[in-house]
Amino acid sequence: MKNLTTGSVFKNIVFFSLPYLLSYFLQTLYGMADLYIIGRFETQVAATTAVSIGSQVMHMLTVMLVGLAMGTTVCIGRAIGANDRRSVSSTVGNTVSLFSLVSVVFTVILLFLVKPIVSVMATPNEAVSGTIAYLTVCFIGIPFITAYNVISSVFRGMGDSKSPMYFIAVACFVNICLDCLFIGAFKMGPVGAALGTTLSQAVSVAISLVVIRKRKLIVISRKDLNPDRTVIGKLLKIGIPVALQDGFIQIAFIVITIIANNRGLTDSASVGIVEKVICFVFLVPSSMLSAVSALGAQNIGAGKKDRAIQTLKYACLISVGFGIVVCIIAQLLSEQIVGAFTQDNAVIVSGGKYLRGYIFDCVFAGIQFSFSGYFCACGKSQLSFIHNVISILIARVPGAFFASKMFPDTLLPMGLASAAGSLLSSIICIAAFLLMQKKENRFERKDSRETA
Repeated sequence: MKNLTTGSVFKNIVFFSLPYLLSYFLQTLYGMADLYIIGRFETQVAATTAVSIGSQVMHMLTVMLVGLAMGTTVCIGRAIGANDRRSVSSTVGNTVSLFSLVSVVFTVILLFLVKPIVSVMATPNEAVSGTIAYLTVCFIGIPFITAYNVISSVFRGMGDSKSPMYFIAVACFVNICLDCLFIGAFKMGPVGAALGTTLSQAVSVAISLVVIRKRKLIVISRKDLNPDRTVIGKLLKIGIPVALQDGFIQIAFIVITIIANNRGLTDSASVGIVEKVICFVFLVPSSMLSAVSALGAQNIGAGKKDRAIQTLKYACLISVGFGIVVCIIAQLLSEQIVGAFTQDNAVIVSGGKYLRGYIFDCVFAGIQFSFSGYFCACGKSQLSFIHNVISILIARVPGAFFASKMFPDTLLPMGLASAAGSLLSSIICIAAFLLMQKKENRFERKDSRETA
């Protein structure tokens, strides 16, 4: 366990977020490697589209699981900040029990709904069979995906962001090797991509369990595994709003994908590829969200709220600065970036325009992600849910729909609609934070007068 309540706030956030950033980078390589390798070995756009749509569904499921596990990270972080080891053990035990049930339920339900999901995604006819096959294999691997993300949330709550990075690094290497084997040598297409992803996650979980056992990092008793309403209630109070928030964001992405799918195979493939690129550039904002959640939770648990606010400010500066640099690069090299994932000239041109508009989202996302992390650390994850739902319903989805209708020959306005949604979220986050500070200052002045 690492105490993050002392020392330089800036150094803490950098040293904690860098391994987290690399973990996200390696995890994102899963989907990007699938797309890249299948684009090199398969000449038909339908195969790329199948993996693109299927991996987007899996990404939605993964981020929801990560969001739900945020309750574990925050509760463990607060317990460590307060030096309450008994609460740490109880939280870990109840997390294991809760997510074991969640993974089984998700697997059964999603396997039953695989065809309706493919239909709802408005998957082009040419890619339907490949998408069904891809999702079926991935849904079978849900227990491994759940286990990895839960183990990672526990480590990060304890202040250790390096171990999850090592676990996913091995898994990513295995995934790339298996993709080359299944897609390249065995010509298995989308099924090969799904098998590589599922088996590599299983390897990651196996390695992490071996490390935990050898290091004796987590000590829990059978009593800790017994469901405790109070503990599970705390986990879900933080985790459910974050999971719903991430779910709505991914649903918005899926709706936009459906809009693009209805425009034809070229625009469908273009949007799918750019979404993968965006997932990559969102690594920094996403790592800031998790870093602020973990560091903020420990400092709030230790009664050091000023340090939590400092963490938020540094996270905003880092992520916004990164976003500006990425925007400049994307404006200059958008077609070259999209061209790395396909050989189809029409997809390269269409995707390049979409990326030029969408990339501005990275700047504003840095702000809203950092604030969302702070709200989670404060136990007010419902604020993150609220601002995301508002931005989706008012700007992101309606903007994409009307842009698609008004500009049928270009994807640029659809990309700008996503950036507008994040801008609205950022404004709401700043306003909510200022109101929280004003309210806390009022209570502090009241307490001071009563004490005097």
